[in-house]
Amino acid sequence: MSEQAATRGERKERTRTALLDGTLALAADRGFAALSLREIARSAGIVPTAFYRHFTSLDELGTTLVEAGVRQLRLALREMRRKPDAALADTVRFVFEQVDGKRDLWGFLIRERHGGSAALRGAISVEMQLIERELVVDLSRVPVLDSWSPDDLELAADLIVSTVADRIADYLVAETRESARIVERAVLQVRLIALGMGVWRP
Repeated sequence: MSEQAATRGERKERTRTALLDGTLALAADRGFAALSLREIARSAGIVPTAFYRHFTSLDELGTTLVEAGVRQLRLALREMRRKPDAALADTVRFVFEQVDGKRDLWGFLIRERHGGSAALRGAISVEMQLIERELVVDLSRVPVLDSWSPDDLELAADLIVSTVADRIADYLVAETRESARIVERAVLQVRLIALGMGVWRP
């Protein structure tokens, strides 16, 4: 690849990143559904027609942000579960470490999870369901849950994922001194769910 081509590729990547970052900043005030292509393009310093060199639509841009957050978390959790000594508390804390590294992005995802853009709600829902399905597989391998039906396992997975998602929402708006308490509350809530699962008789 020539130096000129490499530079062109780097410029394109910088503009793409600027579009994503600009969207996060703008959506923090009004939500993704209220944004126009023109103002997103302006935030990245390009004309509106140049937007289509990077994304085919605003929905694709939004879906890219979902993939940068929820999908990357799902893949990171998959790697975490491969560690034989990974404890439940460690996994919950690991989730918050991932969120802490991308607070603007996760603030966007939490808001848009129930926001005005149907495309984003759908994309986030799909990724959350995939996290739940992978958790169902993990739960099905726990000996004490051998008698549980797939529906019961899905119910438990949904409860765990929803609980952690709610605590992430709290974490992102909390003052710094409250952050650690919220993480530990999430750990305790998930432990409580796990204990309840141990004695639950479907």
